[in-house]
Amino acid sequence: MSGRETILIVDDEQEIIKLMEIYLKNENYELLKASDGLEALELLQRNVVDLIILDVMMPRLDGIEACMRIREDRDTPIIMVSAKSQDMDKITGLSIGADDYVTKPFNPLELMARVKSQLRRYNRFTKRTAIGADEIVIDDLVINIAMHTVNVDQREVKLTPREFAILHLLAVNRGIVLRMDKIYEEVWKEPYMESKNTVMVHIRKLREKIERDPQNPRFIKTVWGIGYKMESGLG
Repeated sequence: MSGRETILIVDDEQEIIKLMEIYLKNENYELLKASDGLEALELLQRNVVDLIILDVMMPRLDGIEACMRIREDRDTPIIMVSAKSQDMDKITGLSIGADDYVTKPFNPLELMARVKSQLRRYNRFTKRTAIGADEIVIDDLVINIAMHTVNVDQREVKLTPREFAILHLLAVNRGIVLRMDKIYEEVWKEPYMESKNTVMVHIRKLREKIERDPQNPRFIKTVWGIGYKMESGLG
């Protein structure tokens, strides 16, 4: 292994791939290439990837579906690339887990700047986050799995068993959006009923205990229309 960061380009337009390849190689990145979402998922099973540049419109498996599948078990930075420039398209891409969105035609130098920015952010993020067998540390939030204790800003926070289970679930899936039904079924161990607002109530109480400002949370973010995700707390 060279030690260089590896970027996966996923696009069905060979001209676009060749253009990105020139600039990315010039920045000394290792490259992997896929022409659709299915090929990308196969490559991710066999390779360690530091960042993904993902086109939206592709055959077999498009970028939206591919992004959702990637986010099921990975928090690798994803920059979505699309000819669609409508705000709603960008919101959709970002809400399902993409970290950035670039509209075609794009300036290659701008794309390189975004690539570097996302890699810096992710590297800083992972250095401030540690997940061990007994303890999860996210910035100044410390979750002790064995002792079932939580500390924020060096003060212990008392959580109910279900509040702790929700926090633990979000923390081990850091950066991944979890649907409301997924959270309910994992924590309550029973089928989710759409009319229930149980998860929302528990999230609200959890925020009141671990967030400095529950109205502007650092850790537990709402992804409107989908569910919740755990952030680093930075900033």
